Amino acid sequence: MMVGVISQPVLTYVYNRYGYASPTRDAVIELRIAHKNRQKYLSTRIRVFPKEWSRGRVVNRVDASIINKTLDKLLNQVREVIYEMIDEDNIDIFAIPARLQAKKRRSMTFLEYYADKAETYKHGLGVIRQGRYDLVLRVLREYGKIRTFDDLTERNIIYFDNYLKKKGINPSSRYNNYHKFLKRFIVDGMREGLTRRNPYDTVRLDHGDFDHSIDKCLTLDEVKQLENATMEPRLERVRDLFVFHCYTCMSYSDLAKFDSHLIQIFDGKKVYCGRRGKTKVRFTVPLLPPALDILKKYNAKLPMLSNVKYNAYLKEVVAAAGIHKPITTHWARHTGATLLLNAGVPMEIVSKVCGHSSVKMTEKIYAKMLPKTVVAAVNEVEDKII
Repeated sequence: MMVGVISQPVLTYVYNRYGYASPTRDAVIELRIAHKNRQKYLSTRIRVFPKEWSRGRVVNRVDASIINKTLDKLLNQVREVIYEMIDEDNIDIFAIPARLQAKKRRSMTFLEYYADKAETYKHGLGVIRQGRYDLVLRVLREYGKIRTFDDLTERNIIYFDNYLKKKGINPSSRYNNYHKFLKRFIVDGMREGLTRRNPYDTVRLDHGDFDHSIDKCLTLDEVKQLENATMEPRLERVRDLFVFHCYTCMSYSDLAKFDSHLIQIFDGKKVYCGRRGKTKVRFTVPLLPPALDILKKYNAKLPMLSNVKYNAYLKEVVAAAGIHKPITTHWARHTGATLLLNAGVPMEIVSKVCGHSSVKMTEKIYAKMLPKTVVAAVNEVEDKII
């Protein structure tokens, strides 16, 4: 009795499938996979001119040998996938691209995987958010002890945390700006079968907290002091930008995209409505008189500058105003939200102004009372409890 022979897919390199190539126009080389009257084409992304292609090989080029080796390598990789499918008794030529990608992933180091995967995550993000992915990768390379998937151990995660600590990074920033990013790629790797365990499941790290946020804001008196300070025009523009920043509670990335055409009028009041670049959550900012004065001063076009320069000039601005605090651009958002809360604006309204995805986020970051507010509140009930 004859055993049936399994028909195998036929592999052939095809050039200029659509007939567009000419002496002045190149075309792509594709690998055709044919099986049981069905065909699948894989693009090699290699483009050549008609005179550079003959009988399935690249010719008349200095790099012809290298390109042909690349084509041979792809051919062998596809054959390996087909042999695996034969062993599984399930040949699906349309699943070959995904199988090839999975094999490529398995041969990657963790750093290579991170770099490749990060390009997908960065798509559509602002420059600052994209930069955080790049920052984590750069620091991991500097750290040097996490390169492969096998390096993702509890001990190395702890060592990495200590490495960040020695760089002077506080617990909250270590966790939110480094470990959370790293953990995300480990979880992705597990999902794709590249690693079996997540070391973060058993490592306890200091997540930090947001209690220090109360120290990262200006009081109302300090904001007024800043507004009224006299300084040279170069610093005055930065001061005005920061004051506007404080009264609108926007993040730097949203401030940089400020568009006066989004200003609307409700009940006779001007309101700026937008969508946060980070979370895509809508926010609504009533424009208070100081903010409107600044818009009028600059003809509705904010005197924006890069975040790096903004932070650098702010040091000069506060010095000129006689304020001794190490403010940064993010202090403006903290300042605005904290002042609103301490003025009695309900938490859910402040959450809407900040564009937070939930009121819990607002509570976690900004639910703090300035000492002056606490004293005033207690004074109101003093006679009732004493």
